[in-house]
Parts: sequence; structure tokens; C-alpha cells
Amino acid sequence: MKQQIEAVFVASKQAYGSPRVYRTLVRQGVCCSENRVARLMREQGLQAKKGRRRRRTTIGVPTVAAAQNVLDRCFRVGRPNQVWTADITYLWTRQGWLYLATLMDLYSRRIVGWSMQPQMGTPLVASALEMALASRTPAQLHHSDRGKQYASAAYRERLRAAGIEGSMNRSGNCWDNAPMESFFASLKCECVGDHLWERHEQARADGFRYIEGFYNRHRLHSSLGYLSPEEYEQAFELEQKDSLKLLST
Repeated sequence: MKQQIEAVFVASKQAYGSPRVYRTLVRQGVCCSENRVARLMREQGLQAKKGRRRRRTTIGVPTVAAAQNVLDRCFRVGRPNQVWTADITYLWTRQGWLYLATLMDLYSRRIVGWSMQPQMGTPLVASALEMALASRTPAQLHHSDRGKQYASAAYRERLRAAGIEGSMNRSGNCWDNAPMESFFASLKCECVGDHLWERHEQARADGFRYIEGFYNRHRLHSSLGYLSPEEYEQAFELEQKDSLKLLST
């Protein structure tokens, strides 16, 4: 049992505590209890990584009127592509800062668009938006902070062209975008940690592996009933197909 626990813990990049390790083992067909898993993890000294505080990336524009907080912390939505939340964080390398802009589908917590660039300007967030638009139906609502990147005329025009309504945090209130804050905390803890990249390309490669290879496909979310974002969306699609079959009969 200890070997099985350690294998799951290592595969999660030391990100899983006992609740997620327990549920992963159950999914693998292992007969165990959460209390036993917690006890054995303590005996082995296996403890999930803890996140660190973020560096401020929001730079407001006093001359630009911010959008209303339409989302208003309603983080539970009924289907994919209703709400996308957006934000920016940073990664340090020996080559200098590398900024990461992401778009999250609030329904499944899936990262649907992202971009890494050494400059924290409008092209950074626009690139992430274009990735999302290329692979998904445009969301009804786009929620972000009041940063100048999201408030720029070019970005707001792109949202309008896609038929997406804008929404922004209240001034100085990061918890208005709590799911994205949670994702960045996981990223910093599970992907970055104490690691220092030599070059931007190395950080980009690790970021891709974390977002597309682990977070979207495999990372279990307590808010999703301990499913991964991909599994949660697949369950929705299956439910929709079953509903259509019932209607047709």
C-alpha cells in the first residue's frame, strides 16, 4: 500500500494530499480508506506542496472605464463556454521574467487558452484569447481584473467581435476571480516550486506539460467531484447525448 501511495504522490508531482491520493487509488481499483491513506502518508513523510503568494501583475488604467462585475462571484455555471475567466501570472527564469496569460472555462476549470511571452502587454492576453476562440465556441461572458491589457481598446473590440460580454473584478478585490487565483496557486506549487529555468523555452515546455499534460487531463478537482477538467466535460457531453436520445424516442 505504501508503494502504491508513493507512486500516486510522485505522479501528481507531489501535489496531492491524502484526499486526492485516496480517490486516485480507488479509481485504480485499490481497496482502502481515506484515513488509512492519510496515516500511511504521514508515516512516509509525504506532504503536498504548499503554494506561495503571487506577485502583483494588475496595472489599472484610470482613463479607461472598467466593465461592471457581471459575474459577481457566481462561480457555478451550468455548461461549458458560458463564462471564461482570465488573468496573468509570472515565471522567473535566468533569462528574465516570462508572463503567462490564461483563460479558464469556469464550468470545468479547464484552461482553454494560454500564452507565455516576456512582455506583459495586450499581445500576451490577445494570444491566449485567440487560442481559446480557435478551439471553443465563444463564451457568453469574459471575466478578468482591471489590468490595462484587458481594458485596452484592441482587446475589448476583439471580445465584441466574438460576441462576448465583458466583466471585471471590483477594484482591489482579487477574490472576484478566485478560481483563477486557485489555478495559479496550483501552478506555482506543482509546476514551478523552487525550480529555476535557464531559458524561456524551458519554462514554456514545462508550462505546456503541466497545463495540457497534467492539469487539464488528469488533475482531480474537489469542486468537480474529484474529476479532471477533461473528464468533467466528457461527462457533460455524454449527459447531453443521452438527453437527446430520450427526446428522440
